[in-house]
Amino acid sequence: MKNIGIKIIIAILVVVMVVFGALFAKKIIDDKNATNQASTNTQTEEPKVVEKKKLKIVDEDSKSRPFAVMINNHHNAWPQCGIQDAYLVYEIIAEGGITRMFALYKDAPTEKIGSIRSARHYFIDYAEENDAIYVHWGGSPQAYSRIRNSDIDDVDGMALEGSVFFRDRTLNRDYEHTGFTSMTNLKEYAEEMEFNRDTTKDLLLKYSVDEVNVDKMPGAQSAYGIEIVYSYYHTTSYEYDETRKVYLRTMSEEPNVDLETGEQYTAKNIIVYSLSNYTLNDGSGTGRQELDNIGSGDGFYITNGYAVPITWEKTAHDEQTIYRFENGERLTVNDGNTFIQIYPASTGELTISPKAADPATQNNNTNTINQ
Repeated sequence: MKNIGIKIIIAILVVVMVVFGALFAKKIIDDKNATNQASTNTQTEEPKVVEKKKLKIVDEDSKSRPFAVMINNHHNAWPQCGIQDAYLVYEIIAEGGITRMFALYKDAPTEKIGSIRSARHYFIDYAEENDAIYVHWGGSPQAYSRIRNSDIDDVDGMALEGSVFFRDRTLNRDYEHTGFTSMTNLKEYAEEMEFNRDTTKDLLLKYSVDEVNVDKMPGAQSAYGIEIVYSYYHTTSYEYDETRKVYLRTMSEEPNVDLETGEQYTAKNIIVYSLSNYTLNDGSGTGRQELDNIGSGDGFYITNGYAVPITWEKTAHDEQTIYRFENGERLTVNDGNTFIQIYPASTGELTISPKAADPATQNNNTNTINQ
């Protein structure tokens, strides 16, 4: 009887040892599996990639050449169409005190641009400095001569009405102010003509993805109102919108609005300076102008409610204008569209006004510049 009890105790001990052994072995296996899984996860987990912030106004990786479109700015041709999509716009004097706008489009899908006017030879300088395809409807003898004797690619509405260019006959305006085009039409024509669509030139301006604030720079001044007198006939002005951080554009006291959307045009960046101009003695009696744009001078860069002094330099007609801060550093502008306002040194006038709501500066800091 005693031997039976001993055997039972031994059997129980054996069972207990087997159970504990099994549990211990299971723990070892589980720990090993967990270690292997952690190692596998560590090896297969991909490192986090921090995406580089990209510009919104232009695709820095795109090598496509821009199209530079001569925009009609006769008062009877208002409103214009498609200007907000341009990443860069020049406004320069033409004959009769009228200005013309020169709008550059890179990869925009804009389907109505205009109205379009004829070429002037000094605008070709600004097409060449951007390696742009020049879009116009007719031109002066000086412009046609320059086009023939240069390597510039151009698209002329005189030969392409009804295909690349079209008329908007619903407009209540003179026939000469009804011509338009589209980026689709321009791109298709450029491919058909086998224009070189890639550029080797850098963008004219250096852009920053981070906000550029110039208020602490030497010479900075409050700039909530900008008025640029071109002639007795035309004035361009801007008013700063603090909420949107852009400038609302007005011409000769009329908001500069889009024909299709009705929205007022805005600018993130404004570059403004004056150049000498004079009337050509070409026997035409039309008052066509010449522009002395080779050389250097002073101007202003305006953004985010402030204006800061800058310099400009252009060494040749087909070379890019170089803009710098006064300390010699290359101008860096905000990520947004830019209007370059080049006004006549003799008849023009620039006025920069501070924030009107600031009584300490309202009456004292308005700055009228005759360069």
